[in-house]
Amino acid sequence: MKKVIIYIIFVLFTVGSVNAQVDRTKYPEPGVAPTLNIGNAETFTLPNGLKVYVVENHKLPRITFSLILDRDPILEGDKAGLTSMVGELIRSGTTLHTKEQLDEAIDQIGASISVSSTSATASSLSKYKTELLNLFSEILFQPSFPAVELDKIKKQFISGLASQKDDPKSISNVISNAVLYGKNHPYGERETEVTIGNVEVVDIQNYYNTYFKPNIGYLAIVGDITKKEAEKLVKQHFGNWKKGKVPTHSWPAVKGPEENQVILVDRPSSVQSVINVTYPVALEPNSSERISSSLLSYILGGGSSSRLFMNLRENKGYTYGAYSSLSPDKLIGSFSANASVRTEVTDSSVYQMLYELKHLLDENTITEEELVAAKAYLTGSFGRSLESPSTIASFALNSEIQKLPKDYYKNYLKNLDAVTVRELNKLAPKYIKPSNAYVVIVGNAAEFKEKLGEFGKVTHYTAEGDVEVKKEADASVSAGAVIEKYLLAIGGKEKVSSINTLRQEAEAEVQGMKISQVIQVDKKQGKALHLTLMGPQELSRLTITRDKVTATSMGAEQDLPAAAGNALKAMLDIVPELNYASNGTMLSLDGISDVNGEDAYKVIMEKGDVKNTDYFSVATGLKLKSESPINGEATYSDYKQFDGVKFPTVITVNNPQMPVTLKMVIVKNEINPTLTEADWK
Repeated sequence: MKKVIIYIIFVLFTVGSVNAQVDRTKYPEPGVAPTLNIGNAETFTLPNGLKVYVVENHKLPRITFSLILDRDPILEGDKAGLTSMVGELIRSGTTLHTKEQLDEAIDQIGASISVSSTSATASSLSKYKTELLNLFSEILFQPSFPAVELDKIKKQFISGLASQKDDPKSISNVISNAVLYGKNHPYGERETEVTIGNVEVVDIQNYYNTYFKPNIGYLAIVGDITKKEAEKLVKQHFGNWKKGKVPTHSWPAVKGPEENQVILVDRPSSVQSVINVTYPVALEPNSSERISSSLLSYILGGGSSSRLFMNLRENKGYTYGAYSSLSPDKLIGSFSANASVRTEVTDSSVYQMLYELKHLLDENTITEEELVAAKAYLTGSFGRSLESPSTIASFALNSEIQKLPKDYYKNYLKNLDAVTVRELNKLAPKYIKPSNAYVVIVGNAAEFKEKLGEFGKVTHYTAEGDVEVKKEADASVSAGAVIEKYLLAIGGKEKVSSINTLRQEAEAEVQGMKISQVIQVDKKQGKALHLTLMGPQELSRLTITRDKVTATSMGAEQDLPAAAGNALKAMLDIVPELNYASNGTMLSLDGISDVNGEDAYKVIMEKGDVKNTDYFSVATGLKLKSESPINGEATYSDYKQFDGVKFPTVITVNNPQMPVTLKMVIVKNEINPTLTEADWK
């Protein structure tokens, strides 16, 4: 009888399945989004005001303590960069142990501890939680602020700034913040070598004494621990932390431009243009439109199926990727649409980006298919986040700090699913402003600047975030005269012309490793050699003749393309400026620019497919900087005389092919040495 019943049920199910044909031309109807049963973090508050959240997870014998200090953004002024160094210095030693001793003690228990100006994290195996908290609390509450460590930190930061200064994306970020917020706003100020240098130990101590207070603190504990254990340990290690009044700050409202403005940073060495269309938006983290605005942002530029990506990459082939974001913030939110594109399609890319913003405002332009795809992506991201036990603690902290509804995360999927196409189409004009944006462009402006006027008023900015004050050269000064002054400044034509051979040796340090370079040239034979070595090991070799340039690295040899090769052949002249008048090089003078605080004539040189921009000091005539799309950027300083001719002995190089800034110091400079066959080998 059981077999008969099972057979009948099977037949009925099969018949039902055959009759109910699936219409594959339509999206399946989505199910009802669930209200998630996200576990709550257990919580308690110490008498000093520290709020503690505990999430038990005994699957792995690990534990993590995460501290957050919720303070207002602050303006650092002439000490910009101070807060970036606070955590590093706190972590650099205590009244009981040096940094080295702390590092050793942390390593012994397989732990990790990190500190910043507004947060600190400590993690280890749960069996070492007492030892971990001993170290963590010692670092947090007994820092010694060693001056010698601050000096090291400042040098590291200044080195990092040197690399960022020549990175187009970093420049774009600096400029975007400057125009969005202004330099007198916490989000708009910029760290420089000067402001970093201004920071003293007492400044960091004052910050610590002012802002490291438990009454603005939130401590999340996640892992193999019970609430009872956590409460005992926290009281023991954080209970004596004294609360205090923490200053609050308010800042003027930030407004976007009344009409589009093009912000242009000329960087002749760039082979791509970095574009950022940006403006401020009034969108707070606890806004009722946060979820719907995130869907809107995804549809425009959130991924590989978004409108910006499909247009600029898939349809036009202008870039590897184009993206956008709508970022909420308690102070002021922001919109950004960005892409790195080929120089020759810069203006076309700006047109297409603004087109997509405008198109999003067309009536009923957002489709159901786009909304379904956006919901699927955000649902997946949210679901993956739930795999981590720390997510529950993060949800609790976010709800408290960002003043979210208590059920925000439990109802997230339900609220996400409830957003309709009609709602998004209605919301778009509030957050999408194609006519009230800053169009920030960092690139080789000579190739496209004449085409940018259609997008708005064009303002030239320096890489430091200041409006560029264009200085015109005296009418009596020509590009040729600038070159003549340079040749005179380094020793005169007769002396320079007498150089037939040259051998240079230079040294640099990259991430603690010493790099050396050897350059030798024989002008009459028309050959040059450029070696890069690490110790005795040869890393690369460039062999240059009038016919070709051959690169050798790791045993592989190849001839360079014509454009790159022709640019390097200038080495054969030793001082190429000597021959500009006779070899067909076209020169043009493009006013006066600022190079590291010094006025310099900007001279553009073109010969065939080679185009360089050089900057010569107005005061001394010496060359200060060179820019080339092929060879990157080089700055020259510390000129010294060798056999009557001046050469720069410090050359700082930023090449598109190198991930770091290379500061080469010339340690040997031989004029007219006898070069034997052995030297070339």
